[in-house]
Amino acid sequence: MSGSARVPIPTVVRELGRIGAIGFGGPPAHIRLLRALCVEREGWLSAREFEDGVAATNLLPGPASTQLAIFCAWRVAGTLGAVAGGAAFIVPGLVAILALSALFLAHHPPTVVLGAAAGAGAAVPAVAVAAALALVPSSWVRAGDRRAPRVRWVAFLCAGAASAATIGPYLVAVIAACGALEVAARRTARSATAPSVLLVLRRATPIVAGGVGALAWVAFKVGALSYGGGFVIIPLMQHDAVSVYHWLTPSQFLDAVALGQVTPGPVVQTVAVVGYAAAGVGGGLLAALVAFTPSFVFVLCLAPRFDRLRANHGVQSFLTGAGAAAIGAIAGAAIPLGLSLSEWWQVIVLVAAGVWLLALRRTTVLCLLLAAGIGSALALAGAPVPR
Repeated sequence: MSGSARVPIPTVVRELGRIGAIGFGGPPAHIRLLRALCVEREGWLSAREFEDGVAATNLLPGPASTQLAIFCAWRVAGTLGAVAGGAAFIVPGLVAILALSALFLAHHPPTVVLGAAAGAGAAVPAVAVAAALALVPSSWVRAGDRRAPRVRWVAFLCAGAASAATIGPYLVAVIAACGALEVAARRTARSATAPSVLLVLRRATPIVAGGVGALAWVAFKVGALSYGGGFVIIPLMQHDAVSVYHWLTPSQFLDAVALGQVTPGPVVQTVAVVGYAAAGVGGGLLAALVAFTPSFVFVLCLAPRFDRLRANHGVQSFLTGAGAAAIGAIAGAAIPLGLSLSEWWQVIVLVAAGVWLLALRRTTVLCLLLAAGIGSALALAGAPVPR
């Protein structure tokens, strides 16, 4: 694979910016829109090139759909095109979520806004469970059809769930340990080990106690250590943002997750809400910069080696174990999120959201919008809302 300037950079910026502005619905919607642009409409990439990009970016930690957008831009417009196109993909959602953060996290937001936040936040635990369940089939297939790997997969899943529910600050270590255990279990004389960048990330530990450094560390975990899809950022952020640094109350954290779901672009934009709560607009911009920078570094450094990366047994084994733990963590995060609900009517909204998402299998964005509407109506009718 190689990047070449075959498409003008302004064209790449315009098209990826458009997708960033209309890309509601998370990674599935982003992948669909990117394929329609790059393969079906413009013919920038062949179908096989695009599918290879999807597979390769799913091997990397961090927001996969953002990395896919960066990869597509790199393939057709080189390094500068990748940087410009990736930024164009991110910025529309970032602007939207910072504007909504200013509204939802104001000192005295209107009652209708408080109700909308409480309603959408009440649905978030069900969204987390649905997100985890959606990731199970592909991860289960990755484990293989032998008994021992499948037993380990279940153990890693349970370890991730238990860790997210109980020991939030150590979740990264648990996920990394599950990946390392799977590498050790599958190692043979001819197996390759994971690339050094992953080893460095697995050994990373927080070295800051608070302030801007703490915010940067939390954002770095989100961008560089989130295996298993965008929703794994929830357990990675929740303990730090709520319990350790008190940037957000439990109900405000639910609001942040909901905002990340209903705004366009990458779900990882949720980190900007945490940054805004910690240090205003500057904090939101810093959190986004730190969270998304690893995606650019990973793609630009590893894209020419994606074929070898996909064939690396150590990488595959690590992601099998880490991915199972990450899925468990996403599901486990629903427990503290659910316990954060403080009003009786929020429990009813949560149950309804569970039926909508898990039984009826309807869309997440519409679920959150309906929950927000219900919350606003109840708040205007005099129902209590968390503050």
